[in-house]
Amino acid sequence: MEFTEIEASLQSSDPQQRLRALTALRKHDSALALPMLLTKVDDPEFMVRSFVAMGLRKSQTAESFAALLKMMQFDRDPNVRAEAANSVSMFGTEAISHLVEAFRRDDNWLVRRSIMAPLYEMQCPDAVFEICAIGLVGEDVPVQEVAIDGFGLLANTEKQEEALQQLLPLVSSDYWGTRMRVARALRKFDNPQARAAVSYLAKDRDHRVASVILEASL
Repeated sequence: MEFTEIEASLQSSDPQQRLRALTALRKHDSALALPMLLTKVDDPEFMVRSFVAMGLRKSQTAESFAALLKMMQFDRDPNVRAEAANSVSMFGTEAISHLVEAFRRDDNWLVRRSIMAPLYEMQCPDAVFEICAIGLVGEDVPVQEVAIDGFGLLANTEKQEEALQQLLPLVSSDYWGTRMRVARALRKFDNPQARAAVSYLAKDRDHRVASVILEASL
């Protein structure tokens, strides 16, 4: 699609036409595409706004970053906020504090999962500890499970002792799935308390928990 066709399609009342235009826009220079993307930040269709969030990550500019922060913070659809958070993470260390704040403010599980994944890869133990501590509180089991995994990633970092103290009480959780995840996380710590907890979980009443320890020893 040529630029003139893309511009016309972006103004169409048919959301499928707008989506096709945004897809075609990916093949063009990000600097030229940016002004067009910005016109659709508030599009009535959430899928269009999601495509815009994906497109904005290619343009590493202050303007695109500001637009993504706005989408991550204020868009009414969690799918769009999650996509925007993923795109914000592409801006590297500049994004960390914004992602942590979004995690603290937005309790939607999809948004939180979208924030957790990139932060785990960004070598920022303080931020990881903070979001995991927040994620562990509440009734959102999928987020709690990912938070437990995140604490495990803090082994051998400056936050390992604090992470360990978050994990140890969960050894006696009523839910076998939590105990199993805790067992996996604790295996990463070279610490007497962690080793004692792992030994305890090796005798867990649920074979699925005990098998995690057994598999690691084979």
